[in-house]
Amino acid sequence: MKDKNLPNDYNSHSIEELTKEANKMIVELENQKNLENSMEKYQKLLRLNNIIEKKFHKDIRNINEKTKEKIIKIISRKNAK
Repeated sequence: MKDKNLPNDYNSHSIEELTKEANKMIVELENQKNLENSMEKYQKLLRLNNIIEKKFHKDIRNINEKTKEKIIKIISRKNAK
């Protein structure tokens, strides 16, 4: 499943906004009675979940990089004393 099939504006949204959208889709799916429409919405939900997961992993990498940089600064200050 490619996240290319979802609107491009999803890429500019935060994880929180995308999660709210996914939750809204879940509620719609739970209330859906027509299974054919459900399949299409379910596929869209899976693609949205994929985007959320990618953004989450990207954020984790950024946090790890910043943490490593801060640790290096602290260690270098300690060694300079």
